[in-house]
Amino acid sequence: MPCMMVQTQALGQVKGKTFSCFLHQHQQTFLNQLREITGINDIQVLQQALKDSNGNLELAVAFLTAKNAKVPQLEEATYYQTALPGNDRYISVGSQADTNVIDLTGDDKDDLQRAIALSLEESNRAFRETGITDEEQAISRVLEASIAENKASLKRTHPEVWSDSPNPYDRKRQDNCPVGLKNVGNTCWFSAVIQSLFNLLEFRRLVLNFNPPANAQDLPRNQKEHRNLPFMRELRYLFALLVGSKRKYVDPSRAVEILKDAFKSNDSQQQDVSEFTHKLLDWLEDAFQIKAEEERDGEKPKNPMVELFYGRFLAVGVLEGKKFENTEMFGQYPLQVNGFKDLHECLEAAMIEGEIESLHSENSAKSGQEHWFTELPPVLTFELSRFEFNQALGRPEKIHNKLEFPPILYLDRYMHKNREITRIKRDEIKRLKEYLTVLQQRLERYLSYGSGPKRFPLVDVLQYALEFASSKPVCTSPVDDLGASAPASGTLLAQTLPSTVEQQGPSSSDVPSTSPVQRSVIHKPFTQSRIPPDLPMHPAPRHITEEELSVLEGCLHRWRTEVENDTRDLQESISRIHRTIELMYSDKTMVQVPYRLHAVLVHEGQANAGHYWAYIYDHHQNRWMKYNDISVTKSTWEELERDSFGGYRNASAYCLMYINDKEQYLIQEEFNKETGQILVGMDTLPSDLRDYVKEDNKRFEKELEEWDAELAQKAQQEKLLSQIPRAPAPSPAPVQAGEPEYLEQPSRTDISKHLKEDSVQAINKALAEQEDRGPEAIMDTAIKLEYTRLLKLAQEDPPPECDYRLRHAIVYFIQNQAPKKIIERTLLEQFGDHNLSFDERCRNIMKVAQAKLEMIKPDEVNMEEYERWHQDYRNFRETTMFLMVGLEFFQKKSYMEALLYLIYAYQNNKELLSKGPYRGHDEELISHYRRECLLKLNEHAAALFESGDDQEVNNGLIIMNELIVPCLPLLLVDEMEEKDIVAVEDMRNRWCSYLGQEMEPNLQEKLTDFLPKLLDCSTEIKGFNDPPKLPSYSTHELCERYARIMLSLSRTPADGR
Repeated sequence: MPCMMVQTQALGQVKGKTFSCFLHQHQQTFLNQLREITGINDIQVLQQALKDSNGNLELAVAFLTAKNAKVPQLEEATYYQTALPGNDRYISVGSQADTNVIDLTGDDKDDLQRAIALSLEESNRAFRETGITDEEQAISRVLEASIAENKASLKRTHPEVWSDSPNPYDRKRQDNCPVGLKNVGNTCWFSAVIQSLFNLLEFRRLVLNFNPPANAQDLPRNQKEHRNLPFMRELRYLFALLVGSKRKYVDPSRAVEILKDAFKSNDSQQQDVSEFTHKLLDWLEDAFQIKAEEERDGEKPKNPMVELFYGRFLAVGVLEGKKFENTEMFGQYPLQVNGFKDLHECLEAAMIEGEIESLHSENSAKSGQEHWFTELPPVLTFELSRFEFNQALGRPEKIHNKLEFPPILYLDRYMHKNREITRIKRDEIKRLKEYLTVLQQRLERYLSYGSGPKRFPLVDVLQYALEFASSKPVCTSPVDDLGASAPASGTLLAQTLPSTVEQQGPSSSDVPSTSPVQRSVIHKPFTQSRIPPDLPMHPAPRHITEEELSVLEGCLHRWRTEVENDTRDLQESISRIHRTIELMYSDKTMVQVPYRLHAVLVHEGQANAGHYWAYIYDHHQNRWMKYNDISVTKSTWEELERDSFGGYRNASAYCLMYINDKEQYLIQEEFNKETGQILVGMDTLPSDLRDYVKEDNKRFEKELEEWDAELAQKAQQEKLLSQIPRAPAPSPAPVQAGEPEYLEQPSRTDISKHLKEDSVQAINKALAEQEDRGPEAIMDTAIKLEYTRLLKLAQEDPPPECDYRLRHAIVYFIQNQAPKKIIERTLLEQFGDHNLSFDERCRNIMKVAQAKLEMIKPDEVNMEEYERWHQDYRNFRETTMFLMVGLEFFQKKSYMEALLYLIYAYQNNKELLSKGPYRGHDEELISHYRRECLLKLNEHAAALFESGDDQEVNNGLIIMNELIVPCLPLLLVDEMEEKDIVAVEDMRNRWCSYLGQEMEPNLQEKLTDFLPKLLDCSTEIKGFNDPPKLPSYSTHELCERYARIMLSLSRTPADGR
């Protein structure tokens, strides 16, 4: 569907073989785009560039921006549309330089007949040869790029993050969550467009209920029909899977393959996504047209695609004093973004071209035109042009300006039926804006008063003058007032000319004297320069009488009050005018045509590369959903604003889809005609599609069953292996059942050795206090002493390098408010440890503790909770080791080794902190070094890429693909971490900066292949390698190494922290 598609009639402009068909459909839109991108306003030059490039917009830009571009010296002419009697079509009035151009502006009927004949001849010749136009072939570029990427990805060895999870449960649809679309290689644009259309229930019904023509066996009659019907079949299958699949996401490769096979092109350059949207709807329109023509009964066939997406507007204008009026069909409506702050400003600019004052006056030579909607489509799509050509850099750039758009858009002011009242309101707004400009200029004079380079608010100037006048008068000069404190003459001169003395070098007169007088005037900046106590802090008048002061204060007070009142009046007037302009179209007659925002298609990246996703409104749940390839998540209007308005990061909307809010059939669910109940899921599908989805679901269920069987088989094998008898290893004593593994395992001396020493010390203290008591009393005293010691450690506020939680689990439990029963049992476990059996006294206490453990009833201590607390402590120690090892590698500048440790430290720590603030370590610290690690690696990979050496370039891309790209979602998932988001933007911008640079073709190919992965904005956390193995540390070693690394960090300034 072209942006500005005129009605399909024979009359057209002829500008060359391949350009004629293209011109009448796309010329005005492409001319506007070229004018915006290149800044060239000469229509003849723009038309010639389009012709020379055969309609290729990017090639036309290259022609126009080349240094040696030749600008034809022709008479100035402007392209406007004018009317022919009895015809809706526009004809071009402009360049006469091309000999193939037939002038249709005159009265010569032969010229008109020759134009019609030549246009038909060329259109038929192109259609006979290929069945499709050159314009249609252009879209195959983006499709071939996507398929080539998909095939290449099968040959390359990608890290796990880019492949499907081997576990089918990771790919299983959750409840009734919407189904995503897999990115099969540079096809995020396909997903965004298809999901937006699929979620239009009326469009979905049209596609699902499409039946191929009954005489399909007689087809194809041409390539168009050969292409459209298979594509519709695959689109129906794809839509059916999106309705009823049990998979989290489905693969659209077959639909993309058909689109690719329909066109043959050697050019794999990616085109504008909006072009794909045009052509997709064109293909759908053609497919429904075939069906409509078959079913017509002598009446003109109605095409549902045209009914849904096409509208009409009336162009009213004046060309060189002659009025014209024409009707034109449109599909997607293009809007310029640059220079406008909201959607209404864009629309106002698009609906008015040139000088429109002449429309209401006679005998005017000015030219201009207005557009008025006569018929709006149920689905209204706006294309936002966010690209311009940077003449200085010689490349296209994306416009990141902020552009606001409302969730409800009232279009009454643009309707033809309201044009008289709209013109009145536009004139009123113009008058108000002119008055507003005058008021703002007057206000600016009050707020920036003065004639010099520095200006201040006038009310402050008057206040300062009042403060000066009211200060206590002084009778002496500020210099004379220094009195005896001033340096002697000559010394003052010497102090004011230090540079001269230094340049000339010492002389006999410069040698300081040893006399007391000379020494007394040596400059002392912190003593002699101090202001004497009696000197006023502010300048003050020398002489002022009471009468003068009274008059001056009265004037200044009165003037200040007047200025304050004037300023307030101006600000209130400006606010009232703004409010009046905002409410200009809010009366009841101008809010009768509401359109609700249905979908926003977003692009993040630069002009040459980026990633696409969509925000789509769920009209039944009244919430926004974010469709980002395989990821479909709940969203909010606030998130949509941030990503779509622009001005924040590199993301902004490039397409807005509004639907008529009064046409409820667009989003209305289907009902069972017999029961009246709403049809959902598989019940909405025709029988053939229901069977298709059931077959696919059976295949997926088989995958799940095979996975379950494989896991069961592995579990059985492990069970059999565990039953094989093994030679017993020498061990002092069996470990007590249920004992936490980090407390003691006889073959290890890590934690239990440390706890043994603590236990013995507590027992010795208890024996010293109660030597004559029995083992039970001594044990109770020892436990109390140990608990008191640990409680004191838990209550201290030690420096970062001294973390008492690493010394004992009880400290960790106390700080995190573990239940008393958990702490008591843990202490009994400590004193019941078998390592205390080395002497009689400790052995007796050990036995008492073990006996008490056995006496604890199951309902007294929740063992599941007990195990959870000890598991959390194990996780805390493991997180500490990940952090410690990662920081040690970081300090050695081994960033690749450090990254994985820091990633797991951050993820584990985040999980711990979700349970309580003292469960883990400082999140900002880990986040900082994880971020720094990624930035260092990104710089290293970019340097390798810049070297140009094949091996170095490949190594750099391996670092990016296998280390950095998989980590980006981890930085983007928490939107409160502004530093992480900025770091991601810095890394992306570094690689996007290469787009405009000259480089070898193989480097350009690798960069083009890699950038979509880097710019993928999905925040879905995907698979990583297994966590790195950790060394075994005793508690003493762990505390010592942790203290050492934290002390070294405190001595090393961390950038950005």
